[in-house]
Amino acid sequence: MANPKSIKRRKAVVFSLLGLVLVALSTVAALRKREVIITVQTEAVGRRNITEIVVANGRIQPVLQVVINPEVSGEITALPVKEGQMVKKGDLLLKIKPDNYIASRNSYQASFKSAEANNRLAKANLDKAELEFLRYKQLSEAALVSESQFLDAKTSLEVMKATYETSIHQVEQAKAALARAEDDLSKTTIVSPIAGTVTKLRSQLGERVVGTAMMAGTEVMTVADLNKMEARVDIGEIDVVLIALGQKARLEVEAFRDRKFSGEVTEIANASKGLSSAPGAGGGGQQQEATKFEVKILITEKEVFRPGMSVTAEIETRSRTNVLSVPIQSVTTRMPKDEKGKPGAVKKDADKPAPSPERKTGFSKENEGPKPIEVVFLTDGERAKMNKVKTGISDDAYIEIMEGLKEGQEVISGGYKAISRELEDGKKFKKGPPPGEGKKEQK
Repeated sequence: MANPKSIKRRKAVVFSLLGLVLVALSTVAALRKREVIITVQTEAVGRRNITEIVVANGRIQPVLQVVINPEVSGEITALPVKEGQMVKKGDLLLKIKPDNYIASRNSYQASFKSAEANNRLAKANLDKAELEFLRYKQLSEAALVSESQFLDAKTSLEVMKATYETSIHQVEQAKAALARAEDDLSKTTIVSPIAGTVTKLRSQLGERVVGTAMMAGTEVMTVADLNKMEARVDIGEIDVVLIALGQKARLEVEAFRDRKFSGEVTEIANASKGLSSAPGAGGGGQQQEATKFEVKILITEKEVFRPGMSVTAEIETRSRTNVLSVPIQSVTTRMPKDEKGKPGAVKKDADKPAPSPERKTGFSKENEGPKPIEVVFLTDGERAKMNKVKTGISDDAYIEIMEGLKEGQEVISGGYKAISRELEDGKKFKKGPPPGEGKKEQK
């Protein structure tokens, strides 16, 4: 038989364990019921001047640059310039071997002279035929020659006229061919069309280049005027509608980090410069297309810029003076609440008939759910009060409030996690520094 004392001990141990479990569960339940207090930072609603800025990246390029493409083919026999060399308008840039073009010019010149000689011969034959015709005409009127002889003289005159007209056209044709040959010969010598600097030199002395009048030939070099430079930046389709000619811009060039340059928008592309692919969400290697428009900004200050330098442009698009504003991080979005106070709930109408299959497949605003609204959180004692607002333009730090707030009201301005996720209407909070700053002050 079991010892009565050992049985009592076992019961005591079991009851003790059950008691500890109940105490632990009660503690957990109490902790769960306890409201979490969120640490936030606040700032008063004030009036400020706000300037909206569009930021874009691009490259520095000359306003005027010319790519030198030969219009004739051949070997480069003279190349007196080097990359980086300054040239004047009309200076020699390169020569292409002219031997074949000289021979062609001489051949067409001989053909032109031959055509001129044939023209003179045809003119002499025509004059002779006219005299013969007049003589036979007089003899025919005097009945001294037969009708057939008179017709032969008349026909001979018509043939000589046609031959003379043909010779005239042959002269014009030979002259045009000679002019074309002389033009091709002149294109073997290429001079600079502008005053500037040789920024790129792609061919060397002795190389063969391809030239044709129908398409672009070999790119031999690029000549650019480096006295006038511009920033060519790519702007998305959402922001490009805010850009206008004459807007001011601040430019930051990677090579001159300690300086900012001034600029002015001079040209806005009417069409996108092409679709560039960017990785998109979803599997299967899907890509999302981003449309960009090129905007040119003339740099008003002089500096030793080089074509291709990286630049970041801040274009001032819109400006507001003395408007109500709050820190930009104070504005967030929340789903609207229904009559019961539940966020995102949609009021159902039982009397409405079920939509037909056609209506289900089509787009209908009636089937759309509620959209998020822009809100800020005001301080109401130790509780946060959610307040709907209407916003305007913004800069890097502040955003314009058009409706919903008054000057002097205190809004919650941080931290980001509290505003974007944790805070709700009536949520308890306490003021305090951000977590990172508190640790730094202790150190």
